[in-house]
Amino acid sequence: MTMQECYKAIGGNYEAVLGRLHSEALIQRFTLKFLEDQSYLQLKQALENKNYEDAFRSAHTLKGVCQNLSFDRLYEVSNELTELLRDWSIHDSGHAFFAKSSTGAYRMGNLQMAS
Repeated sequence: MTMQECYKAIGGNYEAVLGRLHSEALIQRFTLKFLEDQSYLQLKQALENKNYEDAFRSAHTLKGVCQNLSFDRLYEVSNELTELLRDWSIHDSGHAFFAKSSTGAYRMGNLQMAS
């Protein structure tokens, strides 16, 4: 799978990130680093523990990384969750939102990157 195919599969904007990073090698490098990032797992754990302050930080970090890498679909989900957590009004409804969204976030982890 090429980087362009990967971006298409996850609802990302390859042209935007290429315009920002100017190199497919850099895009691939940072995309692979994203797969190692712990923000998603920290977010999930914080929500399970009802630690909304840590959940906010993790969601905000995830949102920023997704925006920088032009992972548009994941950015939209993480942005919405960040705003819910910012207001501390999430409680149990946040768990339902997170459950609906989490399959999209993990989907990227199952894709094979092009060499």
